Amino acid sequence: MNKTYRLTLGIVAGLVVALILIVLYQNSYKMTEEKIQIATPKGVLTGTLALPKNYSGKIGLVVFVHGDGPINDTYDDGYKPLWERFASKGYASLSLNKPGINGAPGNWLEQSMEDRAQEIRYAVDWAKTLPMIDKHKIGLWGASQAGWVIPKIVKEEHDIAFSILVSPAVNWITQGQFNTRKELEQGGASPQQIKKRLDYDQKILQLLKKHASYEEYLSMADPENIIPKERWSFIGKNFRSDSTEELSYLKSPVLLVLAGKDMNVDVKDTERVYRQKISPELLSVIHLPEVDHSMMNEQIAHSKSLTFLTAIFAPRQLVNSEYLKILADYVSQH
Repeated sequence: MNKTYRLTLGIVAGLVVALILIVLYQNSYKMTEEKIQIATPKGVLTGTLALPKNYSGKIGLVVFVHGDGPINDTYDDGYKPLWERFASKGYASLSLNKPGINGAPGNWLEQSMEDRAQEIRYAVDWAKTLPMIDKHKIGLWGASQAGWVIPKIVKEEHDIAFSILVSPAVNWITQGQFNTRKELEQGGASPQQIKKRLDYDQKILQLLKKHASYEEYLSMADPENIIPKERWSFIGKNFRSDSTEELSYLKSPVLLVLAGKDMNVDVKDTERVYRQKISPELLSVIHLPEVDHSMMNEQIAHSKSLTFLTAIFAPRQLVNSEYLKILADYVSQH
């Protein structure tokens, strides 16, 4: 082995070690994570309780309410930058695995929005028994589909200190129409193609309204756009969801966070409804013009490779930094 080769090998080894250290550092968070189990009358809930590393006395808590999909307690670590920010303000975070995810019992596709709300009520009641948690400083964070869940929670849990709603949905049907139109427009579909798809979706909606069987749905479904059977059942349970009237149950401070690049939710309509239904003394509205529905910066969200690399080497950069700061400052006020 000549001297040049040894030198090159040493440099490469050094770079590999440095890279490993960078990844480890970027994926280490200033908080303590504890896996938890909550026994309820409807089965065991599993999840994570993230606590500030150093705290004394009572601390606040943010309970997470997921959006749609098979989401685990950490959102594949996507929640951790926010948990860390909350921890820096003296707040713990509590997040559950959806039923059937990460080994949790059950199946999230069998849930109604009321089922989801009841899960969080159980979690809140459990959290109130923890010696370090100030039961008067328990708030909710929820995104997207959580817009239908959180109003149901606060209807029963009257002492929720605050609610943070991130790009929340209001009406299932109109949200779906908005999302379909936006995705087709982005894909370059013509007005005729968009109309054809929306007309097709109306036929599907009529089937749902008359409680059609899955077999009846399959008999007229687009072969290239088949909804799986469990998803069809889930939609059937929930497609009438509309939070408009239930928003009046929100009687504590509400932070509404809206994304300027949101293709899932019509943020203008969401803001209009929230301002109509929630007292202006309670409602704060934040607009983040450069982020998408998931609060990711647009340039990252539109590149799968960049999203992947950022998640590994700089996970705190996945989520918009202004969003993280706004939410951390908001909980510190409570």
